Amino acid sequence: MPTPHNAGAEREKLTGRVYAAYRASRRRTAWLVRLTQALLLLGGLSLWELAGRSKWIDVLLFSYPSKVFRLLYDKLLEGTLLPHIGVTVAETVAGFVLGTLLGAGLAILIWWSPFLQRVLDPYIVVLNSMPKVALGPLFIVGLGPGLLSIIAMTLAITVIITTLVIYSSFQEVDAHYRKVVRIFGGSRRQEFLKAILPASFPAIVSTLKVNVGLAWIGVIVGEFLVSKEGLGYLIIYGFQVFNFTLVIGSLFIIAIVAAVMYQAVAYLETKLTGRR
Repeated sequence: MPTPHNAGAEREKLTGRVYAAYRASRRRTAWLVRLTQALLLLGGLSLWELAGRSKWIDVLLFSYPSKVFRLLYDKLLEGTLLPHIGVTVAETVAGFVLGTLLGAGLAILIWWSPFLQRVLDPYIVVLNSMPKVALGPLFIVGLGPGLLSIIAMTLAITVIITTLVIYSSFQEVDAHYRKVVRIFGGSRRQEFLKAILPASFPAIVSTLKVNVGLAWIGVIVGEFLVSKEGLGYLIIYGFQVFNFTLVIGSLFIIAIVAAVMYQAVAYLETKLTGRR
């Protein structure tokens, strides 16, 4: 007859085996997802290559992968590609960080002061509905045709969206969390730090992911308007000289760097979630 000690040990072993099987299943699923993604990418590139070489598509407009990679490789050897990538990445990271910080700060201010929220609400709605590209000429005249105009364009796209999403997440926090803090004599600052901010963490991380794409949009649009270097400039230049392979190559680089930034945010989310 098993003793209580032996029964407890058996339960622990069974729990350990179940958990190990669960983790193994999660790993298999993750690898299957990555494998499927890789196969889809390779299949799409192969079909594109075949269509281009077989003249199923107009190669002047759509090019094909080997031609795009060859052009990028030649530009890399010439030393003309990396400076453009560096400029655009630096502008995008700066716009992403500033847009996130300013938007989050404004959301906190609005939550902290209901009076300020009532004052700013119509302005935020109007700014959010305004086409941001229309602000480009104003930025160029006011800030000059350079880096400041590009960053301003990026902020115009990211700040308002960040503010609205984060403030909405603050408002949707369960009121019982806030009541518990107040019952124990917590100040408004403690209410924010102990209840509002932790509960809004998933929404904030989601906003970071969205801002990766929005920052790229802002920078590329800004470079379309004012820049003489960067990936946005290469796209415009490619259109002007009918070098659509250069256009597609620039878009390909943007996709790669944007994916890397997105994965960096996802990695940060994993680390922060693990700590919590």
